[in-house]
Amino acid sequence: MINRFDRYIFSRLLSITVFVLLMLIFIFIMIDFSENSDDFADQGAQMGQIFKNYYLNYIPEMTRLVIPVAVFVACLFLTGQLSDRLEITALKAAGVSLYRLIVPYLVFAVICALGISYLDANVIPKSNAERIAFEERYLKNKSEKIDQNDIYRQPSPSTKLQVNYFDSNKNIAYRVRLLEFEGDKISRTTNANRMVWIDSTQSWQMEVVKELVFNETGYTEESYTTKDTVINAFPRDLARTTSDIYQLTYEEAFNYIASIERSGAGGIEIPQVQLFGRIAYPFSIIVVIIVGFSFASVRRRGGKGAYLAAGLTISFLYLAFMKIIEPFGYYGTLSPELAATLPHIFFFLLGIGLLLEAKK
Repeated sequence: MINRFDRYIFSRLLSITVFVLLMLIFIFIMIDFSENSDDFADQGAQMGQIFKNYYLNYIPEMTRLVIPVAVFVACLFLTGQLSDRLEITALKAAGVSLYRLIVPYLVFAVICALGISYLDANVIPKSNAERIAFEERYLKNKSEKIDQNDIYRQPSPSTKLQVNYFDSNKNIAYRVRLLEFEGDKISRTTNANRMVWIDSTQSWQMEVVKELVFNETGYTEESYTTKDTVINAFPRDLARTTSDIYQLTYEEAFNYIASIERSGAGGIEIPQVQLFGRIAYPFSIIVVIIVGFSFASVRRRGGKGAYLAAGLTISFLYLAFMKIIEPFGYYGTLSPELAATLPHIFFFLLGIGLLLEAKK
């Protein structure tokens, strides 16, 4: 009997989750399209481009974001239904503990979490990159740049780079100054009107260059029309946006953060919080299953409406807690790891507490 119950729970959770997920994605697309349709028209985007290049590439990210809510609603709806029909009471009377009843829920949650984690690590970044490229072309206000003017980097311990302005679309830096040190003294300064990234050589080329080399007696001056240079900095190190991490696989994201550290850029906590948040986010599916089952397994007044209302409230508090905590990680008040995981830890402990307090 219990094995049949497990299969029933799993199949029902799957069907309800898929239904809720499709509904949430449909609603999101309709709202997003109504908000951005004027911008699409103004920028000359074709309807086929909008749905093929933008929304089809947005669906994987939307799925990642809303699947905890869909699973939570499915758990509350199904468990509330079983509780109202006294089926959970009958199973407990037959000697089946509440801890055993939650097993198929946890199996479903773990499978969903592992699936989303795999997609987020390998598939979703590529679709995000295509979507964000579309946004940058047709929805200019979508891209949030971290760096654009007065950029300072330290490509190596003995080198400092200053860029007045960087055009991320053309990979061109304007009014560039490169300082090289020997000990605590400046050994060379290089000033250039422009510095262009050459894809074929994966290096920078300076244009209209003036170079000063210092020695014990003074300095020598050289001028060049163009000059190739090797700087330990890539275009993405000079023009970061808040969406960079979401376009990279986990391995690429860790390398990206390491490159930021090497370049001496500030604001490294932002991509760290985002990366650790991505890694921890699938765990929220397990958390909401525990919270939802513990809450709905006890019969309450109001029926399924009360369960769904409670589910929406808890989902809102969960997401709000995540957004409130993130800035503390951005500004160093909390470590990036703690800022990314604290909401999940809190609600996991809340779920365990509710499960312990539920009638066995």
